[in-house]
Amino acid sequence: MRANSNRLFFIDAMRAWAILMMLQGHFIDGLLDTLFRDPNNLFYTTWRYFRGITAPVFFTVSGFIFTYLLIRAKGDGLQNPRIKKGLKRGLQLICIGYLLRLNLFGLFVGEVYDAFYLVDVLHCIGLSLIAIIGIYLLSSKKNAYLFPAILFGITLILFLFEPFYKQWTFAFLPNAIANYFTKSNGSVFTIIPWLGYTTLGGFISILFLKFKEVKRFYPKAISIAAVLGLLLIFTSSDGFVFLFEQTGIELFKLIELNNYLFIRLGDVFIVFAIFMIFRGMMTNETILKVGANTLSIYVIHFVILYGSFTGLGLYRFLHHSLNPFTVVFGAVAFMLACTFLALKYAKHETEIKYQLGFMTNTLKRETSSLLTAAYSSSKNLLFKLRSLLSRTRG
Repeated sequence: MRANSNRLFFIDAMRAWAILMMLQGHFIDGLLDTLFRDPNNLFYTTWRYFRGITAPVFFTVSGFIFTYLLIRAKGDGLQNPRIKKGLKRGLQLICIGYLLRLNLFGLFVGEVYDAFYLVDVLHCIGLSLIAIIGIYLLSSKKNAYLFPAILFGITLILFLFEPFYKQWTFAFLPNAIANYFTKSNGSVFTIIPWLGYTTLGGFISILFLKFKEVKRFYPKAISIAAVLGLLLIFTSSDGFVFLFEQTGIELFKLIELNNYLFIRLGDVFIVFAIFMIFRGMMTNETILKVGANTLSIYVIHFVILYGSFTGLGLYRFLHHSLNPFTVVFGAVAFMLACTFLALKYAKHETEIKYQLGFMTNTLKRETSSLLTAAYSSSKNLLFKLRSLLSRTRG
């Protein structure tokens, strides 16, 4: 595939890598027997650490790609065509997130289970995209630096004050809304602090657009990303201890006690640096197709692993039951199967949508005909009953 200077192939490759790591992470975490989850085992702890990198990278890349396309598009404010597309995409992700948690058996008995209201990756990314659009609309016609400043400011605020708001249960809100802000009801992800990675991705994309034509841009960007990453991973905790000792502000001590947000941010910068180093090798067509079809891959993996709609997934039958050998090879097969099915769907997407549309329209017509016939029959029956009652009374 010929390189295109306007397209950042390494970002697509990062997204492909992140979704594949998410698949194996979910598979192994859900199916590996608890006997083999030894915190003293080097292989397990290494896998667990790298598994924790996946979500921050995925959120950051999502914000990067969306904001990059948003500010590159012609037109300011509401005239930007990416606004409508972004709103549609954001709402679509939220709706799919709920649909994947829907249980048809529950609907048959007139019940919606509590799990339906839990918030996951798709809900948070969808809402994050809508939030970025809102920030863009509020700041696009003002100072050129306001939009990136707000994006960076949101990341900083959400990361710094996480020790405070993570304790809030938001009990004053209905659970369906509270689940976006607290994990106390079982949500896997929440909009706070994960919006912070998405807004940071948006901020980085603006820097790329502004400086990508600078001489020796990539060597400089790689160096900055690598240095920032290493500093955040290895020195941020000590830095917060130093700030606490110098200022006495309790917040800095609380951050240091569970400094996962800034350390994971360092991991994100390291991943950026690595993919930029190998950007010349990131133009493989299959890799780019995987990166472009992450939503389909995510949906397929959710159905197979967690049994969306029916509850009959691998998680139900093999939950915490596999040994390391089986689970590793199973994870590889699972990644290949989900990717294969997603790419097959992408290849025949137009035809599939046409067939689904045809079936839907046919169902609507048949339903309409049945309702019309039923109405006509009911009307005739009612008329006959009235006539019969009239004769009886007479």
